[in-house]
Formats: sequence, C-alpha cells, structure tokens
Amino acid sequence: MTVLLLDVMDTLVVDPFRGLPALLGLSWDDLLAHKDPDAWPAFERGELDEAEYARRFFRDRRPVDAAAVRAYMASSYRWVDGAEDLLQRLATRGVEMHALSNYPCWFELVEAAVGLSRYVPWTFVSCRTGVRKPDAEAYLGAARALGRPPGECLFVDDRPRNVAAAEAVGMPALRFTSAVELTVALEARGLL
Repeated sequence: MTVLLLDVMDTLVVDPFRGLPALLGLSWDDLLAHKDPDAWPAFERGELDEAEYARRFFRDRRPVDAAAVRAYMASSYRWVDGAEDLLQRLATRGVEMHALSNYPCWFELVEAAVGLSRYVPWTFVSCRTGVRKPDAEAYLGAARALGRPPGECLFVDDRPRNVAAAEAVGMPALRFTSAVELTVALEARGLL
C-alpha cells in the first residue's frame, strides 16, 4: 500500500509567516529585503537554536523581539480548510502517513495548536533530519527509513519545486491546492 508523505505548512496547517511583517512594523517587501536569507534555512535544518535564529533574523543584526515572534506564531497556527477532515478519513482507512516537512523546532508549537500527530506523526521534519526539501535526500532518506522504494510513496506539497524534486527521484507527487482537489486525487488513486 502507498505511504503518504505530507508537507505541513500551507498543505495541512496555515503558515502564519505572511503576518509577521505587521508584527515587526514592516511591509512584506521590507521584511524580505532586510531578513537574513540564510538564517531561516539553517534554523529549519536544526543548525541554529531559537536564540541564534533571532540574533541572525535581520541582515544588519538589529534586535528582534523573539518572544513576541514565538507568541505570534504559536497563536496563529490553524488547519488549512478541510485538511483535518481529510486526515480523519485517511486515518479511518488505515492509510500510513508521515510528515515530510521543512520546519524548525517550532513544529512543537504547531503540534500544540492543532494536534497534527493524532493523524500524521512528525517523522521527517527538517530540524531533526538536517535535510530540507527540495534536496533529493529529503525524499530518498524518508523512503529508506520507511523501508520503501520511492515509487511506493506519494508526496504531497503546495510548492511546485518540492513536487518536481520528489518526482525527479522517482517518487510520485501531487501539488496541493486545496483539500477538495487533494481528496479527488486521492480517491482516483484508491486511497479514499
């Protein structure tokens, strides 16, 4: 039976990052222009702890209120429309599911907010594996750990480049656009 490997942010849970500029008193463009482009990927790979991420948040190393950012994120996670119902249906059918997520230690905040692990264990989260999608090893390492060839897994993600990277290593993949469309695609594959 096919194993589902599921992205989390903006596939199952709404990513609150887009609201962060308002908290920091910046526009979206200003935030993108001033944030350190290497800090978030390193945080997601588990190379930085939360304090070091906050220190490196901005290129010019201006201070950021780490506690306020954490509190904002923790209070903002919520299910993508229809995602929880879909996961309940899959779980009832006995479909094996695992998270394959680029995310830092804040996955624990996501868990506290929505209880994702009731349906999908945080098996492959980048802060633990040290590998981020679209690196081929993110997909191949997950398949290896599950004792499955990539072709026996089905990866779902909202980002086209992550979907293309999975397909490039022989792992079937679906691009998430909505829970309704994903339900139709999974029904067509006999998983629902």
